[in-house]
Amino acid sequence: MTKEQLKQLETDLWSAADNLRANSDLKSSEYATPVLGLIFLKFADNNYRRHETDIIAEYEKLKGTRRERKLSYIAIEKCGFYLPDHARYEYLLNLPEEKDIAKALKSAMKAIEEYKPELDGVLPKDEYFRLTRDEKTKNIPNQLLKTFANIPADFSGDLFGQIYEYFLAEFARSEGSKGGEFFTPRSVVRLMVEMIEPHGGKVFDPACGSGGMFVQSAQFIEEHRNDLKDGGSDVFVYGQEKTLETVNLAKMNLAVNGLRGEVKKANTYYDDPYGSFGSFDYVLANPPFNVDDVSLSSVEKDKRFNTYGIPRNKSKGKKADAGKETAPNANYLWINLFATSLKPKGRAALVMSNAASDARHSEADIRRALIEKNFIYAMLTLPSNMFYTVTLPATLWFFDKAKTDDRILFIDARNIFTQIDRAHREFSKEQIQNIAIISQLHKGHRQKFVQLVDRYFAAGMDRLLESKTRVEPISAQLLEVLDDHAGKEAVGELVKQWASLKTLQARHEQYGEKQAGETTVDAKNKAQHKFREVFDPFFAALHEGLKQLDKTVRHHENLQTDGKRGSTDRKTKELKNALEALHGEVKSAENFYQHIHWLQERFPRAEYDDVTGLCKLVSPQEVKEQEYSLNPCRYVGVVIEEDGKTEEEFIEELLATDGELKCLNQQARDLELIIRKNISIIAGDS
Repeated sequence: MTKEQLKQLETDLWSAADNLRANSDLKSSEYATPVLGLIFLKFADNNYRRHETDIIAEYEKLKGTRRERKLSYIAIEKCGFYLPDHARYEYLLNLPEEKDIAKALKSAMKAIEEYKPELDGVLPKDEYFRLTRDEKTKNIPNQLLKTFANIPADFSGDLFGQIYEYFLAEFARSEGSKGGEFFTPRSVVRLMVEMIEPHGGKVFDPACGSGGMFVQSAQFIEEHRNDLKDGGSDVFVYGQEKTLETVNLAKMNLAVNGLRGEVKKANTYYDDPYGSFGSFDYVLANPPFNVDDVSLSSVEKDKRFNTYGIPRNKSKGKKADAGKETAPNANYLWINLFATSLKPKGRAALVMSNAASDARHSEADIRRALIEKNFIYAMLTLPSNMFYTVTLPATLWFFDKAKTDDRILFIDARNIFTQIDRAHREFSKEQIQNIAIISQLHKGHRQKFVQLVDRYFAAGMDRLLESKTRVEPISAQLLEVLDDHAGKEAVGELVKQWASLKTLQARHEQYGEKQAGETTVDAKNKAQHKFREVFDPFFAALHEGLKQLDKTVRHHENLQTDGKRGSTDRKTKELKNALEALHGEVKSAENFYQHIHWLQERFPRAEYDDVTGLCKLVSPQEVKEQEYSLNPCRYVGVVIEEDGKTEEEFIEELLATDGELKCLNQQARDLELIIRKNISIIAGDS
């Protein structure tokens, strides 16, 4: 499924869900449940379908023997579910109109729960009756079933995870933030996981929401399974949330992704269902920020919160308010909790308000204690606009109780992001890897750096070869529209440059052979720098060709629009669209090489260095001099980067902009005359 198809599917799904929200009597905290219940049902059916042949074969093989087992036992062993016929998606989708769809859905959900006890009472059932009783919404369950049916049955769980997370994000976006709680974007979670590397063990999230931290942890382990030397790759997850609806969503998410563990309803400030003190290998969380109504008397004697100090108001309360005092805000209660929940070699990653990095008074004392205990591994400032509902600035805190270096790694990632739309940003997959490799270099894992660069080389070459097949028809389209010699010559030069890709491919194969023969990181890194030099002229020639083609197209457009200001004929539009597509192909192919440039310019020796404006290792003494501030911006410095343009290119661009401005000014004057004339006519002056 392409990105465009997935986007259309998301649009259709959200439209149906929005209809449900607008017309049903479900509360805002409830309308997500029936929709996500059907997503879960579709995933369960697809999962079962992929294993069905093996399930039936195993059942038939054992049938009539002493080892005979029920079909349900075999199904659960092979895919985690057993779906009787009345719980199958096709059955529900094709029910006759006169049948009660709400009753059928409830029966299907009950059947899934019967054979998967950990979901008992979790899946939505009576919500569908509430929908079908209303004339406006009675067809919504059928509409949603039909929409999900468009998803091919052979797609893997990853696609359903994307859809699932999309809905959670949209629900978070539409409902807004409450009490400092925010849906954590997938790319932020992925960066947290890449930094702490949860290679199996017990993972704890005391504010787990829908369980996204757990899903990313499991995916990380699966992707790095071959890297593990001790074989300890099993992960058990433990989460808690204070609202039942969210607990149920988290349980569904765990089941969808085949994760083992528990999620319990609990208010973390006052409940400790897992005995968390010193119990977990990893802690991952995005807790609610700046909560200021937590009872101090309830937490000040709890070792989860008081081991490194309790946050208190700087002035004493009145005697009449004794016992009613609250913590100034709960940020440092959470920070305490993450530190105390870890085992002696545990690691943690948490999202926290920027303000906590510099908080004063009792909170500064807690921060100082954590620094002096050498628990703080790294601090990372996130870009703004990363969250779905707010522009909240946030910082990632990383703990490592087993660290031996007493310095703290500070990373300022505010200028590393991909713009999704006008108001939202995210990290791309490559940006996540680029940030995480800073930590790997700090730990001395230089081999991982050269492996990452090598993956970018391979991915870039694949994209170039893929792009070449699309460049040729785009070039042909340009030749059809351009009727002047200069234009055709410019296209010919561009096609000629792409034809040189065969030579580049041969050099890539030679590079791969050489890399395989290199034995040291330094040798591999040197080879990578030399190979990058092969690609730079290739892309330089491509850009030069595109620049010439831009001039030709602009000239063609001027000829077409001369005397017809503001109009553009069909051929000119085709020309501009074809050129835009060509630019897109080149940009797509070049993207991986830009990441290689970014890495090699900052870490040319494939080893950690402080980089102004990006990262710095800071000693405890330096932190003390900054009054124990953990704000990365205080340490890494600022760099003003060049835009890469030559003086000639800047002047050329400036003149082009000036020409456009003159054109716009003339149009404005023409419009002003027309408006004046029309006003005069209306006023009867002419």
